[in-house]
Amino acid sequence: MSVMLARLTFLSFQRSAAMALVALMLVFATSVRSNFVYEDDPFQPVTQDETVAVGGTVTLTCSVKDNDNSSLQWSNTAQQTLYFGEKRALRDNRIQLVQSTGTELIITISDVQLSDDGEYTCSIFTMPVRTARATVTVLGVPGKPVITGFEDPVQEGSKVTLTCTSSGSKPPAKLHWYRGQEEIQGRPDVVESNPDEPSYTVTSELTFTVTRDDNDALIACAVDHPSIANGDKQTEQPLNVLFSPSVWIQPENDLPREGEKFYLQCVGNGNPEPSAFEWDKKDGELPPQVKVDGAFLRFESLNKTDNGIYLCQADNGIGRGDGSYALLVQEAEEFAADPTAISTSLGVDHAVIGGVVAVIVFILLCLLIVLGRYLIRHKGTYLTHEAKGSDDAPDADTAIINAEGGHSGVDDKKEYFI
Repeated sequence: MSVMLARLTFLSFQRSAAMALVALMLVFATSVRSNFVYEDDPFQPVTQDETVAVGGTVTLTCSVKDNDNSSLQWSNTAQQTLYFGEKRALRDNRIQLVQSTGTELIITISDVQLSDDGEYTCSIFTMPVRTARATVTVLGVPGKPVITGFEDPVQEGSKVTLTCTSSGSKPPAKLHWYRGQEEIQGRPDVVESNPDEPSYTVTSELTFTVTRDDNDALIACAVDHPSIANGDKQTEQPLNVLFSPSVWIQPENDLPREGEKFYLQCVGNGNPEPSAFEWDKKDGELPPQVKVDGAFLRFESLNKTDNGIYLCQADNGIGRGDGSYALLVQEAEEFAADPTAISTSLGVDHAVIGGVVAVIVFILLCLLIVLGRYLIRHKGTYLTHEAKGSDDAPDADTAIINAEGGHSGVDDKKEYFI
């Protein structure tokens, strides 16, 4: 009885040992992966990670240096076989075979979605089985930004807060603010996860005080993300700033003449444009023959009594602005006697200056001529002396004595060289 029990115990031990050995072999068979690459192993698959934007196409390539007639296989993130050699295993028309050989298996996935993000496995069924993994990173393309917070016009000096929002990005996009071509700093981006998909919504705020220079300016919000080119996703918001008018008076011409018709125009630059105008004359009332016509002050026939400073006040509902103009009427007789009097008087100063310069130049030339002639005529004066009586001397000594003493009565001779 004890012998039978011993045999049963031995048989049970053998079975347990065999099962343990099988389990160990299975563990070893699945342990050869791409994260532990044997450089001298020609059967080890090689893959590479890929990045693709939503809606794009990704290509997965798996290759080995050598093959022992074993097949290559691609599996998705859920370990579902996509292709086993050249045989399609999963019915998904987005997945297509590009090439299948003994050393290479290439497939493509088109119209990529965020759900395709993850690790894909390439296997070769040798002994042991060897695998390599490729990480596919799917970029969520951000939506076009939306700017809110400026639906109605605002008055000059008011504070405005604009909000820019873009959804669907993965990883989170970055938002930038611009005024024209100049980048302006907004608050830090706020990132929120979308509950229905692995993407994000990004929000940024910009607060500033508006001036009249901001009227009609474009405030832009642009999205920065690796899935798009710079400037592809941008939204512009024109500003509408209300401000009081700046006013000035524009005359019909710069030379108002007595007896002619004439008008002054009150010009106002504001938002909105001024619609109400008031005319007045400084230190007096408007002349009786002057007619107020909205932004125009019309003179039927100018007169010297119309001279003075005229005032205009324009109102656009936001504020008022003032302008002034000094009117000086020219007498008609001045123009009738000499129509070119004004243009001639403008050149009087230039004519006087030119005449003075010409006289000075003429005097200098005359002085130079006189001085030159004087220097030439008096170039040299030479005094010559002749020793008279020396020829009649009986000997040389007497001639010398006569020559030395003979100059006292001799007249000077001068030579002139012209």
